[in-house]
Amino acid sequence: MTNPSPDAIAPSLDLIESLAREAVATLPEPWRLPATHVVLRVEDFAPEEMLEAMDLNDPFELTGLYEGIPLTEKSVSDQALHPDMVWLFRRPILDEWAERGNVSLQELVSHVVIHELAHHFGWSDAEISEVDRWWE
Repeated sequence: MTNPSPDAIAPSLDLIESLAREAVATLPEPWRLPATHVVLRVEDFAPEEMLEAMDLNDPFELTGLYEGIPLTEKSVSDQALHPDMVWLFRRPILDEWAERGNVSLQELVSHVVIHELAHHFGWSDAEISEVDRWWE
């Protein structure tokens, strides 16, 4: 086991966002361009109202969330009040990363991003597994 550098610091919100953008940039076509229209938002934890709405007591239970209307359910008459958004929660992601111990941070962030984008695109489990090998 490698000892961490004594100068190491915890991955920042900006780093998590950068890893998420990289995950979107590596999506296969035809998903890459449409995925760039989904807003990525990274916070340390989910807002309290979000946790309450999902009936979650522990903020570490939620690593990400899609907020919007899936493309499979949208119609031309839908007037979105807010852009479609993928929320990523840094502290729960880092906690899961540390617990797993067998994946890179990039792999975990990519997995969370793809899982949330799957809600946006209305993908089946089979479609998700074509993009994210964790679903196989």
